[in-house]
Amino acid sequence: SSSSSSGSSSKHRKGRGSSSSSQHFRGRMADYVDQTQKAFQKQGGIFLASKNKRVLAKKNKLGNLRYYRNIGLGYKTPDAAINGTYIDKKCPFTGDVAIRGRILKGLVVSNKMQRTIIMRRDYLQFVRKYKRYEKRHTNIACHLSPCFNVKEGDIVTVGQCRPLSKTVRFNVIDVEPCSTQKPVNVKKQFRMF
Repeated sequence: SSSSSSGSSSKHRKGRGSSSSSQHFRGRMADYVDQTQKAFQKQGGIFLASKNKRVLAKKNKLGNLRYYRNIGLGYKTPDAAINGTYIDKKCPFTGDVAIRGRILKGLVVSNKMQRTIIMRRDYLQFVRKYKRYEKRHTNIACHLSPCFNVKEGDIVTVGQCRPLSKTVRFNVIDVEPCSTQKPVNVKKQFRMF
């Protein structure tokens, strides 16, 4: 009886499949989009099945349709966002995330997570009893779009956005690379911006 149950389940699996028209659109999109996830990756601003091509996307230098936008506030859209092939719905340049509220600067402490970094901000807190200042810091989790290459010690500018996860409320909008001559001990150094 066990062999007959396994045979019926394999028949059931064979029957489940997508139509040939959706495969056609997927093949066309997969040519210029990084398909690294199990789910099919596509940009929200491009409607794959449109006949009259009314889309929010523009053609990039390679001639492919790519949705990107200017976030405003004087920050330029990176070339990697315009001509890249990544899909990130939380990217401020190619996704549906608006930058509003605070703009902060800080030091990258960790970039070990996928598309998320930890930024350290140092500040001085006034102690009234002693009429002096004490050093304090706070770590902020920020979403990092694939259009940026960031390493520990870099200075990043982040903009506030809607909550992207349990701890992430900021998005990287600009990167200033650190000098590679002297290695910086990121966690011990006190730097204010």
